[in-house]
Amino acid sequence: MVFDLGPALLFCPGDRPERFAKAAERADAVILDLEDAVAPDAKSAARAHVAASDLDPARVIVRVNAPDTADFADDLAMLAESPFRTVMVAKAEDTAALDRFDESYSLIALCETARGVSEAARIAAHDRVVALMWGAEDLVASLGGTASRHADGRYRDVARLARSRVLLEAAAHGKAAIDAVHIDIEDTLGLAAEAEDAAASGFRATACIHPGQVATIRAAYAPDAETLAWARDVLAAAEGERGVFRFCGQMVDEPVLRHARAVAERGA
Repeated sequence: MVFDLGPALLFCPGDRPERFAKAAERADAVILDLEDAVAPDAKSAARAHVAASDLDPARVIVRVNAPDTADFADDLAMLAESPFRTVMVAKAEDTAALDRFDESYSLIALCETARGVSEAARIAAHDRVVALMWGAEDLVASLGGTASRHADGRYRDVARLARSRVLLEAAAHGKAAIDAVHIDIEDTLGLAAEAEDAAASGFRATACIHPGQVATIRAAYAPDAETLAWARDVLAAAEGERGVFRFCGQMVDEPVLRHARAVAERGA
């Protein structure tokens, strides 16, 4: 299965069923969260709410608890009785846990610990994984750190390294990459800059935690009119050329055409 849900993926707590429909309406896909957004004593109720949901399974991702927790087995049991088959595995660190899902599932592996990032290549190679995502806060916590960002909002180097590693390993194995959430809800400019960088770098989507962030992410992933026109024009020009050619003063070869195809795809 190919990841094609769209650029804006919105988390919604699994124990807040009154929010499910609105979250699904506002985003390209909704991530019903059974992990960090749900208190330990509410996880059983959250599973019941997710199981009872009538949302379109094609636009739902369920985030399950980490494989080394007792809740993981309960999450899998619930999923087996539900129509939902796109699953985000929290704190993915090895492929053995992913083997517990049968061929009916499409997995998004969340590499958000030191070990998870270190094992990103093996995880990305798993045949049920369709995408990798990374997470800054859990990553830094796993390192014994206290903050993923500098005071000015920039990611620390270790977070930037993890982000790049996840993107590279996903692409190397033909899988999609999803960028981490921007937890400062009021920082629209920061979110826009990060989402624009994510789209330009090759991420396929950005996760978010508030409906108000969806429009910013969608705008960042959509090419502007001038760039889209360039992409379509250069691809049209390439149909009558062989090999390298000149277009509007620029040398065009296969890497440039691949950039243009990516832009045209996002603008479709």
